[in-house]
Amino acid sequence: MHAETPLAAIELFAGAMNAGDLDAALSLYEPGATFAQEPGASVTGLPAIREALAGFLALRPTLSGRVRKVLEADGVALVVNQWTLAGTQPDGGEIALSGVSADVLRRQADGRWLILVDDPWGAHAP
Repeated sequence: MHAETPLAAIELFAGAMNAGDLDAALSLYEPGATFAQEPGASVTGLPAIREALAGFLALRPTLSGRVRKVLEADGVALVVNQWTLAGTQPDGGEIALSGVSADVLRRQADGRWLILVDDPWGAHAP
């Protein structure tokens, strides 16, 4: 997966999550990226992000979003995305999550954009 813009990276991520493709989703992160799996708790590095994303994928999610803002400067971008996630918990119960993310992406030497900081809860952090 090759994201040529910050917006494309966010769209590719949602598509990978909806397809249940953990490897594709993970390929959109920098190796030293940080992911906030819940408000106030974050993990750093691809192995930890893989584990956190696997938890979301276990919900068999349908993820949708509406990018509210993209601010870009000198190869770095801030993306604000209003998102919803509907899924199924291990006990069969339905789950619905939503938030407004604050994500930082960085353009790589080859031109693709990767996620450096992914905070799904960022715009409403405590």
